[in-house]
Amino acid sequence: RLHATDVTSSSFRLLWPKLLSQETGYYTLEYAPAADLARKRTQQLSGAHTSLVLSDLAPETTYEVALIPESNVHYFPPQTTRVTTLAEEISPVQVLISESGPRSFLVSWAPVPDSVVSYQVLYGPLPGNSVKVLEVDGRHNSTVVEHLAPNTTYLVTVTAVYRSGKEKSLSAKACTQEGERGQ
Repeated sequence: RLHATDVTSSSFRLLWPKLLSQETGYYTLEYAPAADLARKRTQQLSGAHTSLVLSDLAPETTYEVALIPESNVHYFPPQTTRVTTLAEEISPVQVLISESGPRSFLVSWAPVPDSVVSYQVLYGPLPGNSVKVLEVDGRHNSTVVEHLAPNTTYLVTVTAVYRSGKEKSLSAKACTQEGERGQ
């Protein structure tokens, strides 16, 4: 049976039993997004093939795949399968610190892909190992970190938590302002 392995966000490998040989025919492979079969792509392969990697695919997309053995000896029915590519899991590309005051700053990040369930913002003073965590909804791209010590450098790490369970992180340093005199 035709089946897929090594599925990523942009590719997968098709495997199939040896139905033909170099001498007895060739395969026609057709594949298209299930939601848009008009964008069908076709490839011809020699009868010696039993696997092929399809790449340049769209993430989080279900593809209809048909392998048609074109034999000059026997009739083989087309083999079909459906394969869904994974979500594209990109780490936050930039983490920005702004609106810095003595006891708070704003952390913002980009991009904000649909496949992120939530963000975890970890922060703690440098040097040191006391780390606090803020959970932020996956639709948001910023949060205010409060109750900080003045005139202190913090390490801030933003971790994207994907539906698949994977996590990707990026860190930045932030400095709080000096406290106002007389406090």
